[in-house]
Amino acid sequence: MELRIGQVVKGKVNGIQPYGVFLLLDEHTQGLIHISECQHGFVDDLFTLFHIGQEVEAMVIDIDEYSKQISLSTREFMPVPKGTRKRTKHFWTSKKVHTGFTPNGNAMNGWVHEALKKYKKA
Repeated sequence: MELRIGQVVKGKVNGIQPYGVFLLLDEHTQGLIHISECQHGFVDDLFTLFHIGQEVEAMVIDIDEYSKQISLSTREFMPVPKGTRKRTKHFWTSKKVHTGFTPNGNAMNGWVHEALKKYKKA
């Protein structure tokens, strides 16, 4: 199953733990709805919201590229209660940020020049 962030998927609840709900998306793919992504506000008991075998629609909010774990959310479909701000997940990967060795590469000529000056004096 090919998934991408923001995709809406349907699955069947196949496990409920104190920290979240496991959804079986197909025979080989399973995702987790963390307790914080089940609904807005405090969740006292996940068994009041979900039951084993229930069909659930969820949104893919993250896919770990190394472990292939899929994070899901049902909260994305609910309206934000008045007086609260909508919390969005911050992903540390961004196509707009150009980092890496570029800053060091830009400074390299100055460093080499300074080192040569010190070497000539000695």
